[in-house]
Amino acid sequence: MDHVDQAPYTHIGLSGGIRRSALKTTLISIATAALAAFVSSASAQTLVPARATGPIQVAGPAGPTHAWIRFCESHSHECRVDLSQPERIPLNSQVWTTLTQVNERVNSSILAVTDQDHWGVPDRWDFPDDGLGDCEDIQLLKRRLLVEAGLPLRAMRMAVVIDEQGQGHAVLIVLTDSGEFILDNKRNAVLPWRRTGYTFVKREGTNGSAWVALGGQPAPVVTANR
Repeated sequence: MDHVDQAPYTHIGLSGGIRRSALKTTLISIATAALAAFVSSASAQTLVPARATGPIQVAGPAGPTHAWIRFCESHSHECRVDLSQPERIPLNSQVWTTLTQVNERVNSSILAVTDQDHWGVPDRWDFPDDGLGDCEDIQLLKRRLLVEAGLPLRAMRMAVVIDEQGQGHAVLIVLTDSGEFILDNKRNAVLPWRRTGYTFVKREGTNGSAWVALGGQPAPVVTANR
C-alpha cells in the first residue's frame, strides 16, 4: 500500500524465502485444486452463504495508488476491463469452494513481509513469485489463480480499505449475485464485506481502468481471523 499501508507484518529476511522451485510447485498445486473445485460439483464441500446485506455503494470516481499505476505499466492485462465479461459472478457451490480454497491456500503459502523489507521501497504492487509479499501482492496472486480457474477478472476488484487498527490495507472484492465478498490475507474465512470490520475507501471500477470511491463505508462487525 501507499504510505497509509502500515498494517503489521511478520518481518522475514530474504535469505529465509521459499526456493523458487518449491514455490512454483506450490502455486501449480493451488491452481490445479482451484480449477478442479470450480468444474466439479462433487468437490464442493462448503455450503454457499446466504445473500450478503446490501452492496458497497459507489460514491464517484477515485484515483488509484501510485503503486497501482506502476503495476499496470508492467502488467497491463491485469488492469484492463473486458466489458464482455459479467460484472457479477453467480455464487454457486463450485464458485464458493474455489474462492475459499484459493484464499486459504495462498494465505498459507506466502510469507507476509513489508514492501520495504521485500523490495527496498515503501510501496510496490506485484506478484509474490518468490514466496514473499504484503497484502496487495497476496490478493493479486489470488486473483490470478481465480482467473486461471475460470472466474471473470471483471468481477474481482482490488480495493483499498482501512482495517480494524486504522491502518491502510488491500483486499480483493468478489462481486457476486449474492453480494460482495472479501478475500483477505488476514483471515482464511471469505466474508461478506459488512462482516470484515473494515472501512471501504476505493476499488477498481468495472467499466474501465478508472477506480471508484466507496465513500468510506464502514463494516462494523469484526469476526475472528480463522
